[in-house]
Amino acid sequence: MTRSKPITFLASAAMIPLAALAIAACGGGGAATASPPKTSTGASATVGVAKSSLGSILVNSHGRTVYLFKADSATKSACAAACATAWPPLLAKGKPTAGAGLSASKLGTIPRSGGQRQVTYNGHPLYTFVKDTKPGDITGQGLVAFGARWFTLTPAGTQISSKPASSSNGGGSGGGGAYG
Repeated sequence: MTRSKPITFLASAAMIPLAALAIAACGGGGAATASPPKTSTGASATVGVAKSSLGSILVNSHGRTVYLFKADSATKSACAAACATAWPPLLAKGKPTAGAGLSASKLGTIPRSGGQRQVTYNGHPLYTFVKDTKPGDITGQGLVAFGARWFTLTPAGTQISSKPASSSNGGGSGGGGAYG
């Protein structure tokens, strides 16, 4: 009887790293393709398109998801100070470039305090999210922070209002119910 306890303990201990490996392999946050966007000529683009569990979404030049903030207007960002620390604005030096699959005519900039220029797409100022730690993360989708919701965008420049399909979100219906 004393012999079975160490074997049970060892078997249990071996399952912990295996479970962690299985969870890590499943990914999370609705991973998107991680390659940086390119223009039709092959140059690096300021904003591009990546595939995710939400469909095609906009990403920055490093393949990181970009978001719109529902409190913004087409000409002014409502996100500054602590908000801009958590949701860094996508900035451009010079004219931003559109990746393949995007309309260059929808890309622009608006002024920020201090003379910086924030990139816009279809009239939406764009931001990244500090909790998106790698290309493909979409952890900011649908969050309410700093007084309004944050959403990813389609290549047409419209918000995506569905929740990401993720095996790491604790289950649920698995559907993409809209919220907005």
